[in-house]
Amino acid sequence: MAMRRIFPLKLPVEALLVGGLFLLTGFLGVGYGARIWLPPLASRHGAGIDAMLTYLLVAVGALFLVGHVALGVLIWRAARQPRITHRLATRKTEWVLSAALGLLMALVAEGGVLAIGIPVWSEYFGAVPPRHALLVEVTAQQFVWNVRYPGDDGVFGRTDARLIDDASNPIGTDRDDPAAADDVVLQNEIAVPVGQPVTVRLRSKDVIHSFFLPHLRVKQDAVPGMTPEIVFVPTRKGTFEIACAELCGLAHYRMQGFLHVLSEDEFRLWLQEHSSGS
Repeated sequence: MAMRRIFPLKLPVEALLVGGLFLLTGFLGVGYGARIWLPPLASRHGAGIDAMLTYLLVAVGALFLVGHVALGVLIWRAARQPRITHRLATRKTEWVLSAALGLLMALVAEGGVLAIGIPVWSEYFGAVPPRHALLVEVTAQQFVWNVRYPGDDGVFGRTDARLIDDASNPIGTDRDDPAAADDVVLQNEIAVPVGQPVTVRLRSKDVIHSFFLPHLRVKQDAVPGMTPEIVFVPTRKGTFEIACAELCGLAHYRMQGFLHVLSEDEFRLWLQEHSSGS
């Protein structure tokens, strides 16, 4: 009898279709969202980002499904009533219930994200990189990633905007500075050793770009006049795309580079080869 009260045996066609549409939308939406959306992980801090995104998808998916199922059931239950029935609760109760449910959803959604995300934020933005971390400077421009390593002395040479020449000196290196003699300057190619912390110092020559490594869960804007730094630890060898995630001009789609994650010996050999050719 209880099931008959929830699901009347004889329902108007309109109610049957509308209620079924809500249920179908709920289940299809959850099924669609349950797919694997992210590329394979290749960084240490990325595990926390994946956990945060998974939590969000599960929490929002559950609320989405519960809401659509409730709508479908309520439509079916009320379909055979000839008129609008009396209030089932007082206005005060409705306000209190609505506020409580809203706070509960905010706590579930935002509380979980903060609990998972704050340690990730601290590791990604707040952590002081160790002294042995590899420092790489990346200067973005339309539509190229200019990459610079400090060389054996560990010190970047001086740069001057007046010396910039896109063909021969894209970042304006002052070649009279002794510290610049061993700098390694490349375009669209970065190599790092696996399992070692890496610090990327970002600059921009023109407009806002966004340094994006999807496999490593790394994304940071490069803003003219600012030098933000990001720290990450690659955990898997391979070659990964560097994309610009900010619409930076007509040829934005061509702004592509590659990150090569190598063993320590392979990295030293790679850097030596490019040092001799720079």
